[in-house]
Amino acid sequence: RRIPRILLHIIIHPTNQPKTMTVWIYHERQEALLCGQHALNNLLQRHAFTPDTLSQIANQLDAMELNFMAQNNEGGVHSKDYLKRIQEGSGNVDEQGNFSVEVLRAALLSRYRLELPNILQKGILDEREITTIDGFICNKSAHWFAIRKINGRYWNLNSTLERPEVISHFQLASEVDKLRGAGYSVFCVVESLPEICTNEAMMDQGLPQYWWKEDDLLKGKTNAMTRADDPWKNVGSGRRLDGKSYNNNGAAASLDVSGMTEDEMLQMAMMASLEQQDPSSASASDSTKSASIDDNTQSYELADEPPEGTPGSIKIQFRLPNGSRAVRRFFKSETVGALYTYVGMTCGKDHRGVELRAGFPPKDLGSRKDETVEDAGLAGEMVHGRIA
Repeated sequence: RRIPRILLHIIIHPTNQPKTMTVWIYHERQEALLCGQHALNNLLQRHAFTPDTLSQIANQLDAMELNFMAQNNEGGVHSKDYLKRIQEGSGNVDEQGNFSVEVLRAALLSRYRLELPNILQKGILDEREITTIDGFICNKSAHWFAIRKINGRYWNLNSTLERPEVISHFQLASEVDKLRGAGYSVFCVVESLPEICTNEAMMDQGLPQYWWKEDDLLKGKTNAMTRADDPWKNVGSGRRLDGKSYNNNGAAASLDVSGMTEDEMLQMAMMASLEQQDPSSASASDSTKSASIDDNTQSYELADEPPEGTPGSIKIQFRLPNGSRAVRRFFKSETVGALYTYVGMTCGKDHRGVELRAGFPPKDLGSRKDETVEDAGLAGEMVHGRIA
């Protein structure tokens, strides 16, 4: 029998058959305490952000917070609370390079138009399986790390690990539950993360010593291939979650992103917010809104704080009017108005004189007092307060 022409073509031209795709995984190791930067870059699978870029974003957020606090009726920039906030320094980056979640959110939004909600927010896990989420950023105290889906598998990209570690789909839900039980806040990017690295040209987006060949990692090779000859020659020392240190010599090389400038990135994210923070540019509608909030005489019940781990409870972070920070648990069914009661009681003020904002850019919560904290999406959020 004669071989059909189409089969003969495939036999003679084997290049028409599909090739195995080579995938590379980007895993920055920890330098100093810059784990927030490494978590972002590992999530994005490229060297997208430098410490300078994130520090500038932190400074912009600090300016926004101070402008918000300055709009009070107790002396403005000369008020006791405002001056105390100035003395405390930045609320979004410390001297060791630890960044707040607001900085990470602003960075993702300004460059990639990606949001970073807490997984406890309504509409995240109740509408989808956890294994359909593209990536996670986990935080406890001053440590951040990323988990990212790459080529159909989830990888733990903790910057304190020597190399990426695979997490099976079956383990993912229990791993996230375990992290939350250990006190971690877990944030996520549901979809639309940048594409993974499948060729040499794409590897130019990262530092060479941090690229790992996926096949080698899956096979457990002790000499797994990276793009650099010596994968650890430029890696700095890092702090582990258990407090121990990695004492490798040298510092990680820096690489500026060649695309958008830092000013352009910041301008995109901050322009609308900064315009709203200028007291002289406040619109008549804003004044009307503030007046309606002040005139609201309704009181909102504040339930006793539920114990840690209580089903149906969430944590909310606060930057109080006096500049101090607080974290408190609320029931999901409590109203946003209860937050006003809490802040007022904490500061010794009537809740009617309190103004709260949350989100990025920050939005006034005054019109949402009757909503539940779950419906308002405040799980794991930072709420900023001032005395209006």
